[in-house]
Amino acid sequence: MADIDTGLKEMMSIDGAIGASLVDYGSGMALGSLGTSKDLDLMVASAGNTEVVRAKLRTMDQLGIKDSIEDILITLANQYHLIRPLTSRKGSGLFLYLALDRHRSNLALARHRLRGIEATLDV
Repeated sequence: MADIDTGLKEMMSIDGAIGASLVDYGSGMALGSLGTSKDLDLMVASAGNTEVVRAKLRTMDQLGIKDSIEDILITLANQYHLIRPLTSRKGSGLFLYLALDRHRSNLALARHRLRGIEATLDV
């Protein structure tokens, strides 16, 4: 099982990764973050993406959808932003956030790797 720091390092080893964090969407606070881009404020991104997760969960509840979010993808002109809520009981209320350079990454591979990192993460 990987701890938070190891999980973040594994996320940053994904081709094209520019930022990674583990976020508590109850508070909007990052429990850990790691990044290579001075243009990406991971504290702001973590808090902002908390609102995305909350809005989606609220909408699903209003629609009566009894399912879970596998991941949320936000596609920008030059970046991909992946949000993956943790599914383990210990990880309840947390999500992984990964920002990728769109021109240097493979989205399918990044999603696959993020799923694997989530499975081994011990929080």
